[in-house]
Amino acid sequence: MASKRALVILAKGAEEMETVIPVDVMRRAGIKVTVAGLTGKDPVQCSRDVMICPDASLEDAKKESAAVKEILKEQENRKGLIAAICAGHYTYSENRVEKDGLILTSRGPGTSFEFALAIVEALNGKEMAAQVKAPLVLKD
Repeated sequence: MASKRALVILAKGAEEMETVIPVDVMRRAGIKVTVAGLTGKDPVQCSRDVMICPDASLEDAKKESAAVKEILKEQENRKGLIAAICAGHYTYSENRVEKDGLILTSRGPGTSFEFALAIVEALNGKEMAAQVKAPLVLKD
């Protein structure tokens, strides 16, 4: 079976923990993660002034929303997992991580590990998520 792949789109002002923790946890699980800078491959300044260097750029992105919208449409058509995390307003659920079919969402920086492990479980199974979680010394 081919290894799973994930694309993390990185835009200026992204929350550092919401980016780095999921990328790290997915890579620990053997998922091939590409961090793509929305406007190119140059380092991206995040919300707390941490600079993150993308692995690649999103080619030919003319408008931020149009580029992301197209990628999400393609992923949905392929029946692939779509995951999003943000500390913004939430009214749908008080759950820290919510999964509805192939849509996985989470609330913010404090839920980044749970979110990342839920992605690993969705892509590589519960056993792999448990293996990755054990050395992280997370509180249950």
